[in-house]
Amino acid sequence: MVDLALPEATVITGGAGWLGRALVHHLAGESGPYRRDGVIRALVLDQREADAVHAVSDRVETVIGSVADSSALARLLADLPADTDVIHTAGVIHPAKTADFFTVNALGAANVAAAVAAAGLRRLVHVSSNSPFGANPSNADTFRANEPYNPYLGYGESKMQGELAVLDHVERGLDAVIVRPPWFYGPLQPPRQTTFFRLVRRGRFPRFGKGDQRRSMVYVDNLVNGIVRAELTPGATGKGYWIADARAYTVNEIIETVGRALADEGYLVTPGAMKLPVIAGRVAERADRLIQRTGRYQQQLHVMGEMAHTIACDISAARVELGYEPEIDLYEGMRRSIQWCRTEGLVL
Repeated sequence: MVDLALPEATVITGGAGWLGRALVHHLAGESGPYRRDGVIRALVLDQREADAVHAVSDRVETVIGSVADSSALARLLADLPADTDVIHTAGVIHPAKTADFFTVNALGAANVAAAVAAAGLRRLVHVSSNSPFGANPSNADTFRANEPYNPYLGYGESKMQGELAVLDHVERGLDAVIVRPPWFYGPLQPPRQTTFFRLVRRGRFPRFGKGDQRRSMVYVDNLVNGIVRAELTPGATGKGYWIADARAYTVNEIIETVGRALADEGYLVTPGAMKLPVIAGRVAERADRLIQRTGRYQQQLHVMGEMAHTIACDISAARVELGYEPEIDLYEGMRRSIQWCRTEGLVL
C-alpha cells in the first residue's frame, strides 16, 4: 500500500479537545511515528483553549473561532497551500441544551466541508462517532462497514447530519473520508473519564443485568493511528471507517480490567459494580428521550441509558483498506491513562 505524501500543512479543528490535543501531541511533537514538519494550525474557541494547545506544543498556530462561524473558518484556512489536510475533530458530546448538538456537530461539519471545498485543499478527515448508527440490536451483533443510519437521540442525529453534509460535498468533488470512533480513552482525558475511574475503583460503576453488553472502545493513540491512516490512504474518499481497539469488550471485562489496572498502579480497589436491572437502563433512556424533546440535556441519564446497550463495531475494513492495526489493548491503555492522571495530580 502506497501512502499519500505528508501534506505541507495540517489543520485541526477542536484543537483544545481531548482528541485535538492528542493529535497536536503526535503531529507537532519532537519525535514519534506521526510527527510532521510544516505548518500545523488549530481552531480553538478562546484564549484559554489556545493556551492549552500551546502547552502541548508551541509549534502550533492557533486561530480563535467556532466551526459554526463561516468567517472564522475562512480565517483558519487563509494563506494555506493547496497541499493541506484538515482533520475535523470539533464537536460537542454533553451540551447544556440539545440545540448545541446541531449548531456544532451538524452545522459545524457542513461549514467545515464547505470551507475546505472552497479553499481547494487536499483532503478532509471528518471525525464522526458510533452514535449515527445507534446501538446493536442484540449483545451478539456487531456493526459492519456499511450499516444503515439509526441515530441514537440528539447527539446521534446531529452527527448523522454532519456525515451527510460531508458526503454531499464529496459528491460535488471534495476529497473527504469519515472516521467513526466509539468510546475512547487515554491521556489528556476530560473530567468524565476521571469520574469513570473513581466509580470503578469504589465498586460503584453501574452494571446492567449480567454485564454481558459489549462495547467497542479505542485508546487515543490507536485513534490517532487510524486518523492518520485515513488521511494518507489513496482511494479512501467518500468512505467511512470504524476505528477501535482490536475487539469489543464486555462491560464485565471493562470493569475488571480497569480495576486490575488501578490495583497494579497501587490504588486500593473495591471489587464489583453497582448492579442494576436492565429495565433501569431502559427507564433512564426513556427519561433521556423525554428531556431531550424539551431541548434540555442531562448527562447522567444519557450515560445510564446508553450503558445498558451493546455498541460493538468491526474494524476489518480499516485493517484491509487503510492498513490500520491497533497496537494498545485495554489493560495497557488504561494503565497509561491512570499514570497520566497521577502525573496531573488528579485524585482517583
